[in-house]
Parts: sequence; C-alpha cells; structure tokens
Amino acid sequence: MAAQLPEHSPTTAILTAAARDLGLNGDWPTRMQATGDERFSSGFPVTDLAIASIGAAGLALADLLTVAGGTPAPVVVDRHLASAWFSYSLSPLGWPLPSPWDTIAGDYLTKDGWIKLHTNAPHHRAAALAVLGCAGEREAVAASVSRWGGNALERAVVQAGGCAARMRSQAEWREHPQGRAVAAEPLIALSHTGPVSGSTVSGRTWRPNPARPLRGIRVLDLTRVLAGPVATRLLAGLGADVLRIDPPGWDEPGIVPDVTLGKRCARLDLRGGEGRARFEQLLAGADILVHGYRPGALDGLGLGEAARRALNSELIEVSLCAWGWSGPWCGRRGFDSLVQMSTGIADSGMRWKGAERPVPLPVQALDHATGYFMAAAALRGLALRLREGKAITARVSLARTAAALAGCGENATGPAFTGMREADYDQKIEQTPWGAARRLHSPVTVGGIALHWDRPAAQLGSAQALWV
Repeated sequence: MAAQLPEHSPTTAILTAAARDLGLNGDWPTRMQATGDERFSSGFPVTDLAIASIGAAGLALADLLTVAGGTPAPVVVDRHLASAWFSYSLSPLGWPLPSPWDTIAGDYLTKDGWIKLHTNAPHHRAAALAVLGCAGEREAVAASVSRWGGNALERAVVQAGGCAARMRSQAEWREHPQGRAVAAEPLIALSHTGPVSGSTVSGRTWRPNPARPLRGIRVLDLTRVLAGPVATRLLAGLGADVLRIDPPGWDEPGIVPDVTLGKRCARLDLRGGEGRARFEQLLAGADILVHGYRPGALDGLGLGEAARRALNSELIEVSLCAWGWSGPWCGRRGFDSLVQMSTGIADSGMRWKGAERPVPLPVQALDHATGYFMAAAALRGLALRLREGKAITARVSLARTAAALAGCGENATGPAFTGMREADYDQKIEQTPWGAARRLHSPVTVGGIALHWDRPAAQLGSAQALWV
C-alpha cells in the first residue's frame, strides 16, 4: 500500500532540498508516496536516497505534465524496486555480464592509511602504474603502495592524470577546502540562461504527450560511467530520442548493457574536422544536452557555453562533475567510489561494521542518485521552457550528493533489502546484442505512467550520429 512520506525522514529531507532547488510547487509532499518498508543494510540511508532521487524525477515529470493541461499527478515510488534499480536493472538469460572493475582497481594500505586506485580506464591504469613503478599485478601494486604516504600518493597519481583517493573521515572532509566548498553549493544548481521562444527547436513544435511524455524530445548524451547514463536512461524510458556520443575507441563493457537501454549510440571525434561539424549539427537540433565533462573541458574543445548557446539558444543543459563546481578540486577527475573514500563514507562504513578495511555503500548510490537528480533537472527545464520561455542550465556533483546523504545521519532499522526477486522483472524478453535478457519493472509511476523503453540496450558506436 502506498503511503505519504513521514514528515521527518531522510527521504523527505533530501527531497525537500531537491524540490527547493528545482523550484517545484510547495505542495509536493501531498503527491509523493512510497510503497514497502525494506532498506539496504548500510550505515547510511541508501534506500531513502534512492526513493528521494527517483521521486524528484517523478515530481518534475508530474509538473511537466500539467503544461499539457493535466492535473498534478501522484508520484509513487516502490521502495524495493528503487533499491534494485540502484544496482543492475538487467538480468541476462544465459550469458555473463563482464566485471566492471579492472584487475588492480581497489583499496590498498599506504604507510598511514587506506587509498583507493581507480584504474578501469586504460589511461588511468597506466598513470597509476607509472607513478608506482611496478607491474600491473595486485601483489606488486600493494607492495609499492605500502611504501607511500597516502597524501603523497594521491597527489602524485592525480598529477599524473590518474584517479586515486585517500580515505578520510567525515570530520576531515568537513574541514578540507573542497569539503567546505561543496557544502556551500546547492544539491541541484539551476540557473536561467535567457529568454527563448519556448516551444520550438530548429522549427519543431513540441508539447508533452500525456501517454508518452517525452516523445519528440531529442537528448544529446555526452556522458559515461555512470550518473549521466542513468539520467538519460530515464529520459529514454519516457520516450525521448536519446543519442549517446562516445569518442573513437572508448568502451565500458561492464555497464554498457545496463545503461544504454532505449538509446542509440554513435561515435564522433569532437576535436575537429567532420566529427566536430557533425556534432555542431546535432547540438543545433537537440532539446537537451547532458554531459559529464569537467569544468572548462568543453571550452578547451572550442565548445564553451557561449559557442553552445550560439548554436542553440533554447538548449536545456545538464552537467555533472565529481567533486563540485567550486573549490580546489573542482577540475579533478573522480568517480563514485573515490568520492565515497574522500568524503568519509567508506571510513564511517568501516566503523559502523567494525571492519578492518574501508566499507563502501552497498551500491554505487552517489552515481545513481545524481543521475536521477540530473533527469529531474532536465524535466524541469522542459517545463520552464514551455511555461516561461526560459532556457536553463543545471549542475550537479557526486560530492554534493554525498553531502546530502551524510547529512541525514544513520540508517533507520527495518527489513533488509535481500536482492532481486523473480517478480521484479518484466516478462518481456529484451533481445540485446549480447543475448536475451529481462529488465526490472519501473520503480516509479506518475499518475499511472511507468517507464518503458522502445529500444533494447545497444553497443557503443552501433548507430549513426544523426537525429531520426
């Protein structure tokens, strides 16, 4: 049975912050409901974060649908399915999903504490091994790491273009210059970029479809592992035409079958020539741009904000970074697991469990939650463009999502999430390039509208870089 959220709960606290930042109507608590009572076993309220972030997207969709003349619809999030979608949405039938982790990625002891090396991308792996000066085997890496101090190794790997994070406590992070900078940022930073016509992109008119809300919306997806792909997967589940663009040679085999659901995937080299020209054509015809480039990275390609607006003044732009949009680390590379180490989550998990090594969250919750906040911002942007003739930009970060989770205190007690059940999956078979599979049911409904996808998952580079 669906029930309104308790007035004082981690879900309500996070949703209140998201709704405020998005500018949603203050009556949202009367329309937000959740079913079930189980939760992830963790020192942090991870399931509450799942309900809040998915619920934020649902509330933004409900608001968008009022533009088409509808009344504010109830948003119902299934607690069990919300937890499940924070893991893998895909259940392969007779074929294995590759591991998402490189063989030397993980936690290592330095002379003065723990550090995590993130080496999934070949160039990040090469940077870490160059600093350590050892072979690419766990034993050799562990021996080399043990001779370093944590701060010195973190700094050296990052300066070499790699990704590493020393384990800090929450208290250390609060006093860290980057921790203080992130704490001062909103959960979802939304700003207006100026007036637009409000209903056309490149001469096309659009209104939300009550049955398939985002049919006719074009989403240009420049994101990779993992928050951005989660955001655009949700938009595809509402009917948007999502075109994902990757550079030549890029792959992420451990998660592509899970996150490319409903999308077309193409490759372009944005550094110049034909690829750059094609991208500019795509951008001019897009409604929404979602990207995960670090602050200033697109400027370096000659595609700064002014250039993007010159190509498309009506563009709704949603962007992601790891460490926040201000502070000394704002340009640093990062991933969910690294942010958990730096912000005190892994340290607190270790103490909560009484363990001798870092204990992360049971899922990549920062990535997933941030992705749903991104989707909420995109949906809110569509409503503002239609209703008020305004284009928006929105910015989120993994570190700010971590702050929202950590600020909720300890996880409440209740029945534990025990994993996926047979009944959680749609009976429809999805024919992917890797083999047959089934997908989880939608974790959210908005006035009876559930997520569903028109295309199966696709391999990277399998489509042309064109709008259909």
